[in-house]
Amino acid sequence: MRDLPLPTFPLADLSAPVARRRSLHSRSTAPGADPAGFDVVWARDEEDVRQAQQLRYLVFADEMGARLSVPHGSPPRHDIDIFDPFCEHLLVRSRGADEPGPVIGTYRVLTPANAKRVGGLYSDLEFDLTRLRPLRAKMVELGRSCVHPDWRTGGVILALWAALAEFMHRNALDTMVGCASVSMRDGGHVAASLWEQLRRSHLADIHWQVTPRLALPVEELQHNLNVEAPALIKGYLRCGAKVLGAPAWDPDFNTADLPMLLRIEDLPARYRKHFLAGG
Repeated sequence: MRDLPLPTFPLADLSAPVARRRSLHSRSTAPGADPAGFDVVWARDEEDVRQAQQLRYLVFADEMGARLSVPHGSPPRHDIDIFDPFCEHLLVRSRGADEPGPVIGTYRVLTPANAKRVGGLYSDLEFDLTRLRPLRAKMVELGRSCVHPDWRTGGVILALWAALAEFMHRNALDTMVGCASVSMRDGGHVAASLWEQLRRSHLADIHWQVTPRLALPVEELQHNLNVEAPALIKGYLRCGAKVLGAPAWDPDFNTADLPMLLRIEDLPARYRKHFLAGG
């Protein structure tokens, strides 16, 4: 979302779930990665995905207190859902001395073909996305983004975004959609106030707007606080992202989720040059 030459990969088979492919993309350092500290790679097998799911559990359950519902028989301390086998998983690994280090950052990417196979997007569970139907053929969903608390620097997220931009460009995809979460540990007042600010400055045109299935009760909350957007949301907005409508309430994660959309054509010139080869 998160000018050097970009690595060249063969086009991925976007019609097959990850679990059925022996390999995804070649292992390579992505643009934006710190050459001394970490590498950005695409998961190649189930073990790679499992390590991403362990990081997600650490961040979402241990750190944020989410109540995770996982499929029966799942390994302990993993964040797993029905969408995972159909997603591409982007990983940041710390660089070990003799072998790849642990996963310290991740995104998952659901492509249009695999969204059809699994029956929709994760965001469909939280929002009525009917108005986005014209975009779906070239629209990917980004989700489950997180970075280990010891590695929350701009370099990690910029490296992830560079790899995502290259993936979009290589596969002729033009739109990214997803939910940006705001903690409700304060009862939801910050989230409600942030929505009131963003609806005036970054709301998408009416023909792209969506509605939450379980809306955050903004009118029952204090929504006139002067708040600052979380760093990740600020980054998305700088890249040209728009908020698609009012936030949904996710009681399991205890978050307010803002629906967001970014089209490659809306990337400001400076980010286009940084993220896209020849941009």
